[in-house]
Amino acid sequence: MRVYLGHGAGVEIFFGLPWTVFDCRFIRSIVSATIFETKMKSFTEYLTFDIPSKVAFQNITPQVEDAVRKSGVVEGIVLCNAMHITASVFINDDEPGLHEDYKKWLEDLAPFDASPQRYAHNRTGEDNADAHMKRQIMGREVVVAVTAGKLDFGPWEQIFYGEFDGHRPKRVLVKVIGE
Repeated sequence: MRVYLGHGAGVEIFFGLPWTVFDCRFIRSIVSATIFETKMKSFTEYLTFDIPSKVAFQNITPQVEDAVRKSGVVEGIVLCNAMHITASVFINDDEPGLHEDYKKWLEDLAPFDASPQRYAHNRTGEDNADAHMKRQIMGREVVVAVTAGKLDFGPWEQIFYGEFDGHRPKRVLVKVIGE
């Protein structure tokens, strides 16, 4: 059986042959070889942080790099996500002034106030509504490409754990997926 794969089907780009007729058995053999020769790996590690202050940022890039090394993944992605609703994982520059700016900016946006007057959440017996909002602003997770077995960052990029309601252990999931 023969099939016409017209312009834009994607195969002509792969083979470098525009407007070409291919034998379906040939295409099936390429697809099958690709599927069966690729060994997708998955590696999971949990990082635990017990930050002694209410708000802090910690560079976790070395721990994530270590997980990528342990995974054996050469080409793929790594997902890092905070597994608590008052903590964050984000990417930015490891510059102390920037971190202080973040703390001030976040406090201006969602100031700590344990009283139930400011935040409805604090009417439930909690006192950390501001921490939930800070996490929402800074984000839950990041995904970074793994290329040649290394995190594929832009200039100055690092991965950070953001704590907004410290004084207790919290986890970060590191999931590496690829070949």
